[in-house]
Amino acid sequence: MKARILIVDDEATIRDTLCTVLKEEGFDAESAENGRAALEKIQQNNYDLVITDLRMPEMDGLELLKAVKLNSPQTSVIIITAYGSMESAIEALRLGAFDYLIKPLDFDDVILRVRRLMEHRELVEENRILREAIEERYSFSHIIGESPAMKRVFRMIERVSQTRSNVLITGPSGTGKELVARAIHFNSPRKNKPFVAINCGAIVDTLMESELFGYKKGAFTGANEDKDGYFKVANGGTLFLDEVGEIPLHLQVKLLRAIETGEIQPVGATEPVPVDVRIIAATNRDLSKEVEAGRFREDLYYRLNVIEIKLPPLSERKEDIPLLVNHFVEKYNREMNRRIKGVSNDAMRILMNYEWKGGIRELENVIERAIILADGDYITPADLPPNMVGSEQYLTTHPTTLKQALAAFERDHIRRILQETGWDKEKAAQLLGIGLSSLYRKMDELNIKKDA
Repeated sequence: MKARILIVDDEATIRDTLCTVLKEEGFDAESAENGRAALEKIQQNNYDLVITDLRMPEMDGLELLKAVKLNSPQTSVIIITAYGSMESAIEALRLGAFDYLIKPLDFDDVILRVRRLMEHRELVEENRILREAIEERYSFSHIIGESPAMKRVFRMIERVSQTRSNVLITGPSGTGKELVARAIHFNSPRKNKPFVAINCGAIVDTLMESELFGYKKGAFTGANEDKDGYFKVANGGTLFLDEVGEIPLHLQVKLLRAIETGEIQPVGATEPVPVDVRIIAATNRDLSKEVEAGRFREDLYYRLNVIEIKLPPLSERKEDIPLLVNHFVEKYNREMNRRIKGVSNDAMRILMNYEWKGGIRELENVIERAIILADGDYITPADLPPNMVGSEQYLTTHPTTLKQALAAFERDHIRRILQETGWDKEKAAQLLGIGLSSLYRKMDELNIKKDA
């Protein structure tokens, strides 16, 4: 789409010539004879750029600049000035003008500056679209789940996102710890700053210090230039330390110091470097037991664990499986250009009753495989891995329809929550995320009794 430009000058020769030159270069250019006429056009139309003379009757360039910023803040402004008015040109830059041109105009220079501005605008717009796409992708509301366990996680993400506190995310592998970390970052005041993710278990012990804190030229053999570590790269933003329990003890001391002081010391440096980083750590280990065993520093554990978010395994949120399955079916339909409508009742029953030791990651892999293998409109048991498909006895001892399977799961889940709360119905209803009257109704519908 052509960039739309408005030329504003009380000298007809300048504005007409400039208009012609820009049109010949492929721009959509029009003109106005003074600031007042220009403002009327700006209020009625959208312009990418206004090029305006500084000195004009009725409304000068500075007044027009202020009006443009007020009425059309997305429009860029370039000021035309003479050598004797440089102070006004500098004032225009302070007020938000993108650039200035000096009379007499060099039209090659004008075209160069306009093209540079348009490239800058395109880059800014691309970055905005990319940032919005990232924020949308990692919005906590787009993490899939409607189970009570996941609703508690959503509430925690919403609360901690607006704080500066360090967060520890715990849970088995495949529960989406990095996704939650990104959701916290992209819903926080730091969202426009870097999010840097590190898998601590994937870094060799001997390299971890230099990877985290950077190094100076000559610090060791092969250090031919200065290198910033992950802390410096994440400055102003968030550093996600995945598998934090893998950090060796001798480095835990330096990590603790960096968190406590807000300073890092690159390898080979003599002076500390200040950094502003929020730490989000994640682990599938029980760090409190690691502390007891002497494998993890207690002081570091408490520094990291200001707020803990526990992610439930898929086995504790099976009511989310149909939602996850539909999400992955849609995802791989798009990626593979398939048109699978969904999952058959028999296949869904198998998916609902499987243990899912590999968590959501395993479920996604199963659906990806099934999308590849499916011949019909729906994924069937024949499209699932052989180890998942049970015997005929399984089919006769479990509910047949999807509705029956969901009801059976709902009955078992509610009974388990009631047992955990000692059959305290108010507490159970709160954990289940439903009203007390709804719990009584469910117990009646599903024939849930204390002696059952």
